[in-house]
Parts: sequence; C-alpha cells; structure tokens
Amino acid sequence: MPERPPPGGSRGGSDDGADFGWIYGDQPPSDPDATRAIPQQPRQPRQQPRQPARGPRQQPPPPPGDDERTQVMGTQQRPYQPPRRPEPGPVRPVPPPSSSRPSRTGRRWRPRPRHLLLLLVAWLVFLIGVPIYAWSQVEEVPYTPDGDRPDDQPGTTYLLVGSDSRGDLSEEERTALGTGDAAGQRTDTILLLHTGSGPNLLMSIPRDSVVEVPGYGTTKINAAFAFGGAPLLTQTIENETGIRVDEYVEIGFGGFVDVVDAVGGVEICPREAMKDPLAQLDVRKGCQEADGATALGYARSRKVSALGDIDRARRQREVISAIGAKAVSPWTVVNPWRYWRLNTAGADAVAVGEGMGPVRAAMWASAMTNVNGDDGLTCGVPIANLDVDWDPERAPQMFSAIIEDDTESITPELCSPTGGLQ
Repeated sequence: MPERPPPGGSRGGSDDGADFGWIYGDQPPSDPDATRAIPQQPRQPRQQPRQPARGPRQQPPPPPGDDERTQVMGTQQRPYQPPRRPEPGPVRPVPPPSSSRPSRTGRRWRPRPRHLLLLLVAWLVFLIGVPIYAWSQVEEVPYTPDGDRPDDQPGTTYLLVGSDSRGDLSEEERTALGTGDAAGQRTDTILLLHTGSGPNLLMSIPRDSVVEVPGYGTTKINAAFAFGGAPLLTQTIENETGIRVDEYVEIGFGGFVDVVDAVGGVEICPREAMKDPLAQLDVRKGCQEADGATALGYARSRKVSALGDIDRARRQREVISAIGAKAVSPWTVVNPWRYWRLNTAGADAVAVGEGMGPVRAAMWASAMTNVNGDDGLTCGVPIANLDVDWDPERAPQMFSAIIEDDTESITPELCSPTGGLQ
C-alpha cells in the first residue's frame, strides 16, 4: 500500500522522488496502467422528509384479564374500570300538549284576575244585549179604543190575549196543533193581570162570556176581537168592568209552543186523563212534563171537562204560571243557549200595544212569574152559571178591588179557579 506523503509535503511528490499527485487528480499518471483517480461529484444536501407533529403517545387500554384489569397511564397503574351505565329512574308521564299558546317568556298561560274580570264583563254584555236585540224584533199593534175611557187608576193592568190572528202558523202547523182555520181573528184566551200595592192578580175572562159589544149588540166577548181586533176588545172590557187597560200583550199559538220548548217544557197536572182529538191531546192523570204542543193542547181543550170553558181558563193560568217559573230559574241565566232561545222565542211569540217600552214589558214578564204563589192570586171572573153569565154581586166586588188597587181585600169567595162554581 503506498504511503501517504508526510505532512507539509506536496501532494505531487515525495522526498524519495515518488510522484503521487495523480492520486488526487493533480496530473495524469505517467504510467498508463496506473489506477485512475475517481472524479469528484458535487454533493447535494440530503432532503429529509417532514414528519408530522406527534402528540403524546396514547396507548390503547389493554384487554381485561381474568383477575385484574389495569390501565397504564404514564408510570402509574390503576385498576381498569369500564364505563358505568346510568341506572334507569322512575318513568315520568309525558304531559299532553297544551292547547294554550305559550307566552313570550316560555311559561304556560294561567288565568289571572283580570281575565276573570273580562269574562264577567262579557257575560254581563251578553245578558243585557240579548234582551235588547230581542225587543227590537217585537211587533207593536194598536189597541187604544176611541171614545170615552175610564180615568187613570192606581197600579197597572195588562190585557193578555192568546190569538192566532198574527197568522204565525202554517197550514201544516194548524193541523198538527189542532187550532183550526186561521181565517179572521180569534182568541181562546183573555186575561187581566193587575200589579200594584197588593198581591199580583191574574184573572181569566171566559171567551164565551155574554157581554155588550159596541156596535154589534149582545154576544160572546171573543166576537169583539173577531169584529174589531184589539181596540174593540179593549173597549168592550173597559165598558163591562170599569177597569182601565194600561198595556196590551198578544201571544200567538205558534209563539206559545216555541216559548214552552225554549224553557225545556213545563209541568202540567191534569186532574183526570184527557183525550181530545180536536186539540191533539192525549195525556194521563197526574203531574207530568209537557212539551210545547202538548202544553198548548192542554191549555186549549174544553171538551173533556164538565166545566168546559171555565176549566180551560184554569188550565191556561196553570200553564202560564209554569212558564214564568221556568223562565226565572237560575238555569235560564246560566245556560246561554236557553237564555238566547227564550228571548228570541218570546220576541217572536208576542206583539205588544203601541207605546209599551222594554221596562214595562220586563215588569209584565216579572209579574207573570208571581201570580201562582203566596204573593199572587189566580182566579176567574165570578160567574153565576155555566152559560157564563157574570155574577151580579160578586163580579162587581172583584172589579172594584182591582180599580182601587186593593187586591189584598179579595177573598177566596171572590177569587176561585172556577169563578165560584163547584
């Protein structure tokens, strides 16, 4: 192996004359067979691939052993604990969806005192507004007679007439209710209601009462209504009794049925079984509920009683009192549908005399509910016989007590359901 040149010597030769410069590429070798120098290549800097940053090495938990499960964390070891499942709690019922709209704050709507106040105001408006509307639908009829009339008297006397003169029944309804032909003006019911300082008095005037009808001579009192309507009937009653008629109310047959149905029917108490094909009536003896059609037949029938028209007048007062008792019951005010039906049916059922205002009409309706109890009297005109001739002594006494507003002095001998007949 050739020796390296001594330090400080030239790469081209040595002290003994040997030339080694060819080894380092300084000059070509003189001997062609000598080993050639390896040419030097420029060295490129080595590119190192960029390694992504590594976080702390995480070791997967070792599989659990049979006796002990461990987890290595750094240099410390602790027993391996598998994740715990939450224990099931009590099942809570899911509340039904609330129909009330949630408030802006997310709380459920709850009634407050102001809501109750608004509801009360709305209810009062309904209670007041319905009668006002119903009164606007009531028909007015003339009833004031011409000529001389009795002077003003204490208290108030209403003339109440049950009639089909308003033509409020169709042909089918007249057949179903047994009211007969609607031609002309007819009345089956004539009542005087007096209110004042004493007990309210409801007095029937039988339609077959024989009286003097102005311009038509002596005839039955209901003929006055057929001949001249309400004015002639008013004049006839004032002439025969001396009682001044202050207000007039007319009720149609169809309206009567609707009013009874509006209050949910009334209780009737026949003293015997009644079957009257002409009045479309078939009821048993004793108290029972009756709808409008049955109540009308019960109030109009006169073929099943020996007292005829006298007993019919008694049943008419019975039905009218029953309607009044139902109309003022608390259920009528609490039930809005019943309240609405009663007011609208009453408006369709009645026609009032000209000049009668809503206040006076309310007083009449209220008085009709207080005629069949301790504070009221119901009776017929005192009569002398079944020909319906008025008793010449007792009838004037009855009329005088009404004229003087002294109903407290009326005795049972004057005021009886049959006019004094047994």
